Amino acid sequence: MLHLCEQSAFQAGPETQEKIGGHMYEQWRKSITTLAFVAASLAPAGVAAQAPKAPPAINPTAPDRYVVVPGDTLWGISQRFTNSPWRWPELWGLNREQIKNPHLIYPGDVIVLDRATGTLSLASGTVRLSPRVRVLGSTDTAIPSIPASVIEPFLTQPLVIEPDGLDNAPTIVATQEDRVIIEAGNRAYVRGIDAAKQEEWSIYRPGKALIDPDTDRTLGYEAIYLGNARMLRGGDPSTVELTKVTQEVSRGDKLVPASSAQPVDYAPHAPNVFIRGRVMTIYGGVGKVGESGPNSIVTINRGRADGIEVGHVMALYRYGATVTEPAKEKYQPATKIQLPEERYGLVFIFRVFDRVSYALVMNITRPVHPLDVVQNP
Repeated sequence: MLHLCEQSAFQAGPETQEKIGGHMYEQWRKSITTLAFVAASLAPAGVAAQAPKAPPAINPTAPDRYVVVPGDTLWGISQRFTNSPWRWPELWGLNREQIKNPHLIYPGDVIVLDRATGTLSLASGTVRLSPRVRVLGSTDTAIPSIPASVIEPFLTQPLVIEPDGLDNAPTIVATQEDRVIIEAGNRAYVRGIDAAKQEEWSIYRPGKALIDPDTDRTLGYEAIYLGNARMLRGGDPSTVELTKVTQEVSRGDKLVPASSAQPVDYAPHAPNVFIRGRVMTIYGGVGKVGESGPNSIVTINRGRADGIEVGHVMALYRYGATVTEPAKEKYQPATKIQLPEERYGLVFIFRVFDRVSYALVMNITRPVHPLDVVQNP
């Protein structure tokens, strides 16, 4: 994106025009107009939705110095200093690349608030927040963006399956001694993994459909995690042994390569462009029924293809219902009134798929309902 100079650099008073000359000034003015047009055309869509340029408001009760302790999160620390925790990058002066690979903060670090500039830094004598210059001991663990214990089970599982995502996945075609249900320690016979070098596998089956409430389009299916298996012998079919079972496993269930949890260490930040979506489901809820509170997991109908990324903070709004106002006169029709949407909380995006994302409910003043609106904070 091109950044135009300050307005004063483009203003030309009579003295400037006189020095430049009539023809030269006209050419100069046209060049500036062209540059402004090009800059506008190169700006990303929704640029008007970016965070305001005014610095984040600092809480009056914010400490001048804060010592990081085990159990802290970037979100929690940010809330000590501002009511806009998604503006963490501005508090630290991070650029876009640093948002994706943020400075690491460890227990024992001392954070200092500069009230004059509204920015944070580490106290002098503390190693600057970079893993490349800090020598880590075995007990040094950087604090995460959000509570790791809450989302850890959701970081190793696919969670979302594309509409045809498991069609060609390895499939259990038979079980040990032809058992209907197999448990940990039992063997199963799988087709489709003979050429794979993977030893550890996870077992899934498609769950309920994730339906976009705006378009009624099926965006994918929730993946039901059943357990883990280890390859014992290659071939077609291959032989696997179940090492962990969380639900009943049977013929027809699918295998995908096991993966390790990826830490969520993106700095909390607002989207660069305007994004608006809806809450589709509440994890553990039933369809469009139910509600959730803080630290619950929700799915939204926006994903990587819509510009969503890990670390995005979205505001929650109660969807404005339509009510009917009785007619004032006997033969007049009733009037339908659209109620305004009301903002009531924030969510943190921690897992992103192509058309679907998972978010952790952070701050709310009322329960979250399916079909509620999410958009830029």
